[in-house]
Amino acid sequence: MLAIFGHLFDPVTLLAMLAGIGLVALFQNGAGAMGRAFAALRPLLRADPARDRDAARAAMLQIDQVAQLRGLSCTDRVKTANIFLTDAARKLANCDRSEAFELWATQLLADRAQRHAAVHRVWLSIADAAPALGMAGTVIGLIGMFAAMDDPAALGPAMALALLTTFYGVVIANMIAAPIAARLADLSERELAWQREAADRMLAIARREHAPLRRAAMREVA
Repeated sequence: MLAIFGHLFDPVTLLAMLAGIGLVALFQNGAGAMGRAFAALRPLLRADPARDRDAARAAMLQIDQVAQLRGLSCTDRVKTANIFLTDAARKLANCDRSEAFELWATQLLADRAQRHAAVHRVWLSIADAAPALGMAGTVIGLIGMFAAMDDPAALGPAMALALLTTFYGVVIANMIAAPIAARLADLSERELAWQREAADRMLAIARREHAPLRRAAMREVA
């Protein structure tokens, strides 16, 4: 059994497969997206959108209380470990119109969703390219077998190449790239959901706090 598993690892064939898959993904997505795709592996296992959502809701309660007691200009005093909430609270404190905060939040979340989608496409392209390159390696191996029919000693390496490339393509696509793509898509959807919830809550606070100012301005004009 161990001998069989030992034959499954061929460094040269594996490196050739990885290089080919990497080039296909690079041509399809660009260097920037490729870099972000591999950088996304770091939070892949550590990310916990449910925990971040609960922390955001707790922070929103504090921001709401501060806005009611001291006004919007003090909302950035609420301390949070999340960068998005910190930036949103600072923007909320410094904006003079709720429309400005709404525009900022909408654009920020749209840009973030676009970046997440680009990363997701990279891993999907890897999952698509791996079986195709595996099949190409299989064809090359079969050609080598037919070309060496008069040399039995050359049949083994050619057959091994044909089978290993298919094996590597299936493993890379279905056990690595596709699960990573699915996990990242799920994390992105859940992260954007709580961030939209927090942005909507802050926008409601901004509209509530700015409403008295608008009414006062209308009375002055009248």
